Amino acid sequence: MRTTNHGYLIQLDGLRFIAVALVLVDHWLAEINVIPFGPLGVTLFFVLSGFLITRILLVSKEKNFGQEGGLGRYLRKFYFRRTVRIFPIYYLTIAVLFVMNVPPVRETLAWCLLYATNIYIAINQHWLGVIDHFWSLAVEEQFYIFFPFVIFFIPGKWLVQFLVGMSIFSILLRVYFFTAGYEWMVNYVSMPTCLDSFGLGGLMAWLQLNRPTLFVKVFEKTRWIWLTLLGWILVVYWSKSFDEIHNFANDVVDRLISSVFCFFLIGKAVLGYGGVMKWFLENSVSNYLGKISYGMYVYHNFVYNHFHSSPSHPTIRLLNKIESWFPVLNDSLIFQLMLFFALTTLLAALSWHIVEKPINSLKDKYAR
Repeated sequence: MRTTNHGYLIQLDGLRFIAVALVLVDHWLAEINVIPFGPLGVTLFFVLSGFLITRILLVSKEKNFGQEGGLGRYLRKFYFRRTVRIFPIYYLTIAVLFVMNVPPVRETLAWCLLYATNIYIAINQHWLGVIDHFWSLAVEEQFYIFFPFVIFFIPGKWLVQFLVGMSIFSILLRVYFFTAGYEWMVNYVSMPTCLDSFGLGGLMAWLQLNRPTLFVKVFEKTRWIWLTLLGWILVVYWSKSFDEIHNFANDVVDRLISSVFCFFLIGKAVLGYGGVMKWFLENSVSNYLGKISYGMYVYHNFVYNHFHSSPSHPTIRLLNKIESWFPVLNDSLIFQLMLFFALTTLLAALSWHIVEKPINSLKDKYAR
């Protein structure tokens, strides 16, 4: 495995950067993009979370199960670490948006505070403007509520069966929602319909910890990455053959095949890529952008949103000012993307160094 001296999986930060970059490209190019890069990026985050969280919980269970007060220590450590990593900039963002009266935060404040924006979207079947993207953060937090108990109480010999069953349930639920005529977004944002992504990540963690030789055999060859990538491309092509934008291929199959692709992509990164991929995933720029990827995801929609950024938006005004100084840049899509990316990275970097990193350091001090 490619790890640091502290056991940190080096190449996963590079994958985090790839995941957030897919989302940014999808959202910022919404007017012209027809390839579901954003859903693929979110799925990569989900499978990665499933892997890392299951890995952390299995190791913690081994230390605490059967010990007096073991469940309390196990849960306290997990939820404390998740809280100091996820909550600060999320709630800081909600607070700023509330004070600035950015819609629809005040109207949906309870949903935002409870990490339930995905449930709001599913019930009301419409999006939430500049906080649309918070749905995926809500999905992850809802997963974190029940999954630690699953890992702790389900006997190890039944865990694989549970993860497989959880994944099958998720797929069947997507089939049901689609055939029953629910709006596509119900299928897309509901936590239970995302569980095959988390389940595959969990299965990967179980393999690494309990069947390391099999783990190497499964992930050492890159052919499965290429085959599943081809499968995803074929599913995307299939989805374009329907008259309806949202169809069975798009609403049901895409998340499954993209999860399987991410399963092999991440597994190989755990072992360590070589060549160009190794250079990309391990270079300091990719690693840094991966570390701040959470902030990049949280802030990118406020830097620019194709559907909600008005002509008076600060980013649009800055863009217009620069284009007036340098007319050659007028309507340059590449320059626009570079500007949006630079502003998002700047915000995320400030957030990381001023807020996230100092608070994150508490994990090692209080949750050992």
